[in-house]
Amino acid sequence: MESWEFGRMVRRWRDRVAPETVGVPVGTRRRASGLRREELAALAGISADYLTRLEQGRATGPSAQVVEALARALRLSDQERDLLFRLAGHAAPGLDVVTSRVTPSVQRLLDRLAHTPVVVYDATWTLLLANAPYDALMGETSTWRGIERNAVWRNFVGPRNRIVHSAQEQADHEARLVADLRLTASRYPADHALRRLVGELADQSPRFAELWDADAPMSPPDPARHKTVAHPAAGPITLDCDTLVVAGDDVRIMVYTAEPGTEDAERLALAIVLGTQTLVE
Repeated sequence: MESWEFGRMVRRWRDRVAPETVGVPVGTRRRASGLRREELAALAGISADYLTRLEQGRATGPSAQVVEALARALRLSDQERDLLFRLAGHAAPGLDVVTSRVTPSVQRLLDRLAHTPVVVYDATWTLLLANAPYDALMGETSTWRGIERNAVWRNFVGPRNRIVHSAQEQADHEARLVADLRLTASRYPADHALRRLVGELADQSPRFAELWDADAPMSPPDPARHKTVAHPAAGPITLDCDTLVVAGDDVRIMVYTAEPGTEDAERLALAIVLGTQTLVE
C-alpha cells in the first residue's frame, strides 16, 4: 500500500511543478503543465525507468538518498518531505545525521544565480546540486552516482575536476578537506553513512588514512581563493571561488566568478555558452 501511495504522491507533486521554476526549458509543443517523468528523473539524478517503476508502485524501498533527491527536485515543503520519507519506509533525517536538505530559501538563492557556476555540497562534501553553468565549466556531474559524488573521494581516489593545482596546493587542499571532514564526524558521531564514507576512503587511499590518523589541527577549508580551471575549449580561466556556509542547514555553496571586463570573464562566458548549448542539444 505504501509503495503505491509513494508513487501516487510523487506523480501528484510532479504535476504541480512548473518547469520554468526548476530551470527546465519550456517548448512550444508542451501540453503538460508540470514536469515530465524524464525531467524529474534528470533533476533527481535517477533513471527515468526507475522513476516509472516508483510511480507505478513496482519498485519498493527507495533509498533515503533517492527520497531526498526527489524531495529536492520536487521543491517539497518540510512537511511534504517528511511524508515522502515515511511513505518510503524511512524516518525523516534528524539532527544527529548529516543533512542533504536544500531548503526552499537556499533554492531561491540558487535560482537567482542561474547564470553563475554554483555547486552545493553537504557537510561531508558530497555533491547535492550543480547548476548548468557549473557543469559547463567543470564537466558533467549528473552521471555521478554514490561515492563518485563526494569531493573528498574524487580528490584522493577518483578522477578530479578541471581545477589546476600545484603539488603543494593539492597537498594543502587535501589536508583542509580531511580536517573539515573530521570536524563533521565530530558533530555527527551517530551518522552511519559518514562512518562508511571514512572507512571506504581509508581503505582506498593511504594518503587519506595518513591524514585522518594524523594529530593535525581541525582547520576548515580556505573560504575564498583563486582557482584556475583548465577548460578544454575556452582555455585556462582564473576565477574567484567563494564558499558560503549555510550554518543552520550545514551545507556549502561554492560560487565561481570573474572580474567583469577581464579576459577570464570572457573565457568564462564562452565556456558557459559552449557547455549549456551542448546540454540543451
